[in-house]
Amino acid sequence: MIRSDGGSTELKMSSKPACLVLCSGHTEGVGAQSFIHAYTIANSVFVLHVATPQGLPVNFVDQDENSRKWVADFQSKSYTSPGQVESVDPSRFSALLIPSAPGAMHDLAKHDSVMHILRHFVKHQKPICAIGYGVAALAAGRDESNLWCFKGYSLTGPSIYNLIRRRDFSDLPIVFEEFARDHLASYTSSQANGVHTVIDKHLITGQNDQSTLNAVQNLLLLCNTQ
Repeated sequence: MIRSDGGSTELKMSSKPACLVLCSGHTEGVGAQSFIHAYTIANSVFVLHVATPQGLPVNFVDQDENSRKWVADFQSKSYTSPGQVESVDPSRFSALLIPSAPGAMHDLAKHDSVMHILRHFVKHQKPICAIGYGVAALAAGRDESNLWCFKGYSLTGPSIYNLIRRRDFSDLPIVFEEFARDHLASYTSSQANGVHTVIDKHLITGQNDQSTLNAVQNLLLLCNTQ
């Protein structure tokens, strides 16, 4: 596991590849179920490093009784405290995992450090897995010419139909489906809440929390083939 101070020693000593788990530090938070499933599955293969803007604590939302127990145990361990996105060296990581996070629309979608992380991962074709609301973080990706990194990619995420059911829809800083289409990506989504995952080269996207398991399993498969 990675220490909260960056954990360079563990990254170098572990035989497992390192995966950056990018999370929102906004009050809108990170989906508890999506994070739990993503973290549990990925932890069996990767050394995981959780990072948020400024190292802010993760606010886990939509918790039930079981997830509350898991989150309480997780947060009781000092080594699970998030590191700072601003201090991340993306060259240390073999994969990038972004769980579903409503807060991503507020603090990750236009974050400069997220831009540089995504630029590195796209340039080197490293596996990226973004799920549900977490796909909004992909909006931050820009190349050296200030063009969106994922132009021409096929991806998915929350549909506009699902977003308009949110009470705060009119105040959302980004509607990622519109953003992706405006920036010439192919975007597919379903009004239903079933599993929907899209894989395009090194990018894996899942439409919603229910797609977490399938999306992360595909991330592991992709990493195994590289």
